[in-house]
Amino acid sequence: MNDVALTILHETQADGPAIERLHERTFGPGRYAKTAYRLREQVAHSLDLSFTARVGSLLVGSVRLSPVRIGEAKALLLGPLTVEPPFRDRGVGRALLERALNDARAKGHRIVLLVGDEPYYSQVGFKKVPKGRATMPGPVDYNRLLVAELESGAFEGVSGTIRPDWDHAR
Repeated sequence: MNDVALTILHETQADGPAIERLHERTFGPGRYAKTAYRLREQVAHSLDLSFTARVGSLLVGSVRLSPVRIGEAKALLLGPLTVEPPFRDRGVGRALLERALNDARAKGHRIVLLVGDEPYYSQVGFKKVPKGRATMPGPVDYNRLLVAELESGAFEGVSGTIRPDWDHAR
């Protein structure tokens, strides 16, 4: 981000409508059919772990983390991560990811999952979930199911179906 001044802030309730418009522009209506979206519909994302990126007062990006479980293990589901097209390739997504993961680690969270491109997300510590270790309740490309251990060894012995953490249900 050498050509624009970027500010990363906690998401607030007031940001919701602007973030939804951003998701509509960047992902379109087909996003609702994706398994990760279906999981997120059932549980509120954590405002204290969700962030916006702004240039001045302009919202240019957003990332959210939602509480889930893998079997009985607590985890977070990252996403959506989105950046306005004119601001892509300027480090906005990376800045949002680093802030979200660092804050999650500081708050004692140990595991973060997402469905995404390994070459991009591996830059911040994500790797493929070993085959058969975790399943999602719906269609998903398991080559894109990624995990980040916020604490060394946190994913060892964890397996099962990824589901909403009902303690945080909508």
